[in-house]
Amino acid sequence: MSVAAFDRWLMSPAAPTRPRGALEQFVLEFLFFGLKEARACLFAGLFFIGVFCVPRAGVWGVPRYDVLLLLALGIQGWMLKAGLETVDELKAICLFHVLGFALEAFKTSSGIKSWSYPDFAYTRLAGVPLFSGFMYAAVGSYVIQAWRLFELQIRHHPPHWMAGLVALLIYANFFTHHFLGDWRAYLGAVALGLYARSTVIFTPLDRPRHMPLLLAFVLIGCFIWVAENISTFFAVWQYPNQMGAWAMVHVGKWSSWSLLVLMTFTIVTSLKHIKARIHIAA
Repeated sequence: MSVAAFDRWLMSPAAPTRPRGALEQFVLEFLFFGLKEARACLFAGLFFIGVFCVPRAGVWGVPRYDVLLLLALGIQGWMLKAGLETVDELKAICLFHVLGFALEAFKTSSGIKSWSYPDFAYTRLAGVPLFSGFMYAAVGSYVIQAWRLFELQIRHHPPHWMAGLVALLIYANFFTHHFLGDWRAYLGAVALGLYARSTVIFTPLDRPRHMPLLLAFVLIGCFIWVAENISTFFAVWQYPNQMGAWAMVHVGKWSSWSLLVLMTFTIVTSLKHIKARIHIAA
């Protein structure tokens, strides 16, 4: 079965021949929810399998970071050719890559050194291996894929200019907090007020379900924080406190990732076919 055929099966399951009981409905929805989540993580999943499987010494003389870049480009090209992503969606994902790479270049610079990439790579720019931008692009790919698979709709979304301004301030704070103080808590409070009424409607099986949009941001941020812990354990990158021996990434990074998800979500909503499914709060 091709991925496209699997997607059609996920989104159009066979109609039940008899009424389902509450427990059966819950189990089936939970199963399909998990399948759709795993499918939405296709790019991220394949990429991080490579992160965990490619030896630190590299493959056939090619450094690990360069192998990961080739892998990410291959996955992205295959998804586009297979029709799993459109050209417009690819443009949005490329924007995530650029924004993520700019952040990486700043954070790993000699004057900041928030984290580092300890291994050699031919494909480095400003000291940052080029594959690193794909870790941010993976978040964007997940949001785009999940939107289609779960047939997402948003109710009471704030005006796009307000959401865009908050997203811009969130991104700026990743840079300016080194000089002007960390405004993350204040930005989180603004986001809380702005999205307090926002609800995401999703369809795990055949019935629409509702969830506060802010809760979705927090949950996705949690999964990224877990993935970050796994990645640092495998020394893909390292924080200063992990140089001698691995230590868990501080739980405070969870909030940073949740805000980054909000920023990613805002960029995705600029796509025409997605914007049409968003209800702006009056």
